[in-house]
Amino acid sequence: QVQLVESGGGLVQAGGSLRLSCVASGSISSINVMGWYRQAPGQQRDLVASISSGGAANYADSVKGRFTISRDNAKNTLYLQMNSLKPEDTAVYYCYYRRLVTSWGQGTQVTVSS
Repeated sequence: QVQLVESGGGLVQAGGSLRLSCVASGSISSINVMGWYRQAPGQQRDLVASISSGGAANYADSVKGRFTISRDNAKNTLYLQMNSLKPEDTAVYYCYYRRLVTSWGQGTQVTVSS
């Protein structure tokens, strides 16, 4: 069982930046994938970015060049640096951990005003 706690969400103006963090605890394998999904009101939950324990990262086309995912394996912490934020980035952002099964965080709200 892996527990995830996100932080760093908030309200920001368009063009601004935010950094999300996700701390993992529990039965963490050295081989895993972590990442971020987001869900806007009335929308499905969509993948934003993922990163393997080896550092291989993938991004949704909508955030490429603006968002950067990273992780500190020693601290069991995942990050999402979000720059040049747009109103359409407004959503609840969920951290996940995947190793055979998927664990989810509780989500953190990101609101981008125009």
